[in-house]
Amino acid sequence: MQDLRVTLIQANLFWEEREKNLEHFKQLFDQIREQTDLILLPETFNTGFSINPSACAETMDGPSIKFLRTKAVEKNAVIMASLFIKDGDRYYNRVICTFPDGHEEIYDKRHLFRLSEEYKIFENGKKRVIVEVKGWKILSVTCYDLRFPVWCKNTWQDGVYGYDLLVCLANWPASRSHVWKTLLVARAIENQVYAAGVNRIGNDGFGTWHSGDTMTVDAKGKVQHAASEGIEEITTVMFSALDLKLFRDSFTVGMDWDHFTIDVKK
Repeated sequence: MQDLRVTLIQANLFWEEREKNLEHFKQLFDQIREQTDLILLPETFNTGFSINPSACAETMDGPSIKFLRTKAVEKNAVIMASLFIKDGDRYYNRVICTFPDGHEEIYDKRHLFRLSEEYKIFENGKKRVIVEVKGWKILSVTCYDLRFPVWCKNTWQDGVYGYDLLVCLANWPASRSHVWKTLLVARAIENQVYAAGVNRIGNDGFGTWHSGDTMTVDAKGKVQHAASEGIEEITTVMFSALDLKLFRDSFTVGMDWDHFTIDVKK
């Protein structure tokens, strides 16, 4: 496991305007001039969280996926982004993890937001997905998933941790920003992992304000970086493999974690 450079893009999103968002993110990607390993975009980066599949969903061969594939090659970096996908006759809020070598891994949002129509319209995911980048095992979750500690719970078996970095891509409103920041810190502490949460800014189509509050947290719960409130920002942070190992070796809480299984309801 090597040190990992992660770039977080806190951006304004244009409501249900795919082409405008893709052009905007093209400009934001052009501002990334340093080498990075992993680039994180907010939830539903290409349309905003409108939960209107007829206007926003696309297939796995759609323009937004092609955009991500192109940028992964250009930046020689892995990109994690969420968007609405039509797969057969079902719709998903799907994280696409795009690698520069052309392969992809996907995670379908497990916990669909009950205060909106998301849980009625979209199909929820049935499994956790952990991807590997430079030896780091990364658990991807989406927005509302962050509230569910069992879904995010790490494991330890014979000295091996289930994952090392928790990534959360979100459209989290400013009215609940305290919860967002608190949960990111809590998930890092209880799982002995780094945590990276990237959120949008600006008003959505319902007039709901998003302040961003994109942040990274180390395994001790210390905030490494907190983005400026309400401002577009591109930040690259370094996660230290050695620091994580030394902390885990000196504070062996993982050895005392409860063993568990998750019963996924269909």
